[in-house]
Amino acid sequence: MYWFFVIIAFLLASIKTEKPKKYQKVSVIIPAYNEEDTVAKVVEVIRNVSFVDEVIVVNDGSSDKTEEEAIKAGAIVINHETNKGKGEALFTGYKQAECDIIAFIDADIYNLTSKKVESMIMPILLGNAEITKTKFSRVSGRVTELTAKPLLNFFFPEISFEQPLSGQFAARKEILKKINFEKDYGVDVGIVIDADVLGISIMEVDIGEIEHDMSPLSDLNLMANEVVRTIISRANKYGRVLMIDEIGYFIRMSVVGLSLIILGLFTVFFVKMVPLSIGVIISVSGILISVYYLIKVIIKSIVIFKKTPGLSLLKSFVKIHFPLIISIIVLLLMISTFIGAAHFENGVLSIEPNSRNLIIYADNSHSDNSISVRGPFTIDVAVENESDQIRMPSEAMMTLGLKVNDTIQIGNTDYVVNESRDGESDIIRVPQQVRKTLNLETGYVIQNSRLKEVFDQSIVTQSNGNKNITCTEKFIISPRDYNSSNFEVFLDNVSISNSSGVFRGNSSYSIAVGGEVIGTIQKPRNTTLNYGNSVVKIVFKDSQYSSTKQFVKSGQGNFLRISN
Repeated sequence: MYWFFVIIAFLLASIKTEKPKKYQKVSVIIPAYNEEDTVAKVVEVIRNVSFVDEVIVVNDGSSDKTEEEAIKAGAIVINHETNKGKGEALFTGYKQAECDIIAFIDADIYNLTSKKVESMIMPILLGNAEITKTKFSRVSGRVTELTAKPLLNFFFPEISFEQPLSGQFAARKEILKKINFEKDYGVDVGIVIDADVLGISIMEVDIGEIEHDMSPLSDLNLMANEVVRTIISRANKYGRVLMIDEIGYFIRMSVVGLSLIILGLFTVFFVKMVPLSIGVIISVSGILISVYYLIKVIIKSIVIFKKTPGLSLLKSFVKIHFPLIISIIVLLLMISTFIGAAHFENGVLSIEPNSRNLIIYADNSHSDNSISVRGPFTIDVAVENESDQIRMPSEAMMTLGLKVNDTIQIGNTDYVVNESRDGESDIIRVPQQVRKTLNLETGYVIQNSRLKEVFDQSIVTQSNGNKNITCTEKFIISPRDYNSSNFEVFLDNVSISNSSGVFRGNSSYSIAVGGEVIGTIQKPRNTTLNYGNSVVKIVFKDSQYSSTKQFVKSGQGNFLRISN
């Protein structure tokens, strides 16, 4: 029995119990200037919030009964002999407050509720934020939309709160020690900027609709001036004016230099009418300009980072430096292309860039892909024991009108067309005899548009149809496009093939069943031919596109052969 109790005691001791969170006291500071009509109601609402421990009203030199009303409602009142401004009032209350969390709420809110107060303070109690600011629906907001937001977007683009001047805040007291309190209406936006730059987590909380007195135009003018002064002051302090002004100019000049490098390289490699020396001069000028201003950008950026290091500054840097970043990426891609096209052999360095070919069809008649990127293709030796095969990528087959297992005749010798091996999507492997006949060298690069020229006049035998009946066509690859004809082949009223190709002039084209020619056609028109008890029909359809696939004439073979 003794051991039983020992084991139970050991198990209970091993179970980790979560310590209760330390109780966090909450103070609410209410700055008030001649708010006798609303201050008492605001104090009462806040005192009804269960976790609020202290309500302090800072009477900022009021000439009405603001002090008396606040005391009646149960608030601690601190008086300013004269009106010192909202920022001073908030700072006074913050210094007097003894709690862990401090909230700032205006005294002129008519429809304040306990729920609104709770939603503002609760994220801090739960540890989800160090500062919360509110957003809400209201009629006014002219200073925010016309002054604060444009300036913040210019100097602090990473700050994107809907209402940076909301006026209602909550924060941990230890965090507020890092904030510089403005003495006037600039206090709200100053807290937002300081928190952002210092990397303090700040959350915008929606508290619904707020009703309070509309400020007269004269007060809005004063408020706008103080907000502008605060934002400009912070922009100078944190190096944002320098970043926008000097660094902005250096970035623009760096982009000019990088663009000149790209222009010069493009001229050297792709514009034949411009002398090589001109392209080199443009590139060298671009290098000198870009290096000079990039060094200036780096030096100034380091200076700013030393002033206010942090993630928020990095976000602004990315936005400001975005054009420069894109220009550098473009240049690096171009240089990598040239490096990939560089060949060094026998003491000679040659750079021969070849771009891919974008193929866009006006219709889907040629291919299932109306838009594709093909080539360039590099000639290589045939795989061992494949001297009777030509391996090429599917994109090259599409360009030539070929299919796997087609037979292509080159130099009176037939070769079977096969797919490229895995990982060789841009390589055409051909036997030695084919390279000799077509005058190709190993490593020779062929643009997609030149494939038809390379295989010009090669005769292709291509089989279509189903597993019971095979319909074989023979055509010649041509480097030029001609108007083609679509047709469908029927055997005893059963469709066995759909195809298209070019029929030239008044030449005749023979049709065979098995090894016997059963007739010819001279132009694209519907034709019926009898073979024993069977009937072969060729029905032509309207065609609106061109092709390089020219059917062989009667003297060169049967353009169509049907076999079982």
